[in-house]
Amino acid sequence: MNYEDWFEKHGEKHRRIVDKLKSNKLSRIEIVKYFDYENMVVHEPEFCFLYTDNKKCHEVEKLNCYLCACPLFRFNDNGFYKINNKTVFSQCEVNSKHGVQGEFGEAIHLDCSRCTVPHAEKYVLKNYDDNWFAIMEDCNQGD
Repeated sequence: MNYEDWFEKHGEKHRRIVDKLKSNKLSRIEIVKYFDYENMVVHEPEFCFLYTDNKKCHEVEKLNCYLCACPLFRFNDNGFYKINNKTVFSQCEVNSKHGVQGEFGEAIHLDCSRCTVPHAEKYVLKNYDDNWFAIMEDCNQGD
């Protein structure tokens, strides 16, 4: 699955959950808290493939999954540019010191598993929008 396909499918899953929570009259803070990892594993196991193994994408005690994917993550399924004949498909907008460009054959992808910023409740609330696609609008840099 390429980035764009994942992005669209994930955004739709996110929309369904938020719509359900809004129909139950949950506040913005309650919606964000609903996305805490411990709750999501139990109540929304299809949201993330890691949930079936009770595994986190980032090893932090308090992980919030509202911003699964980061608003600063940039991807282009056609590639941004080449480095040593390898194509860069994803990168960090702010070049975080916690992100690493990993080489996978002829492809270079961002590994941001050591960055926890977008998974902190405070960051989520600061960047909150009911529409995940609105928060992530700059991520897809494809043509």
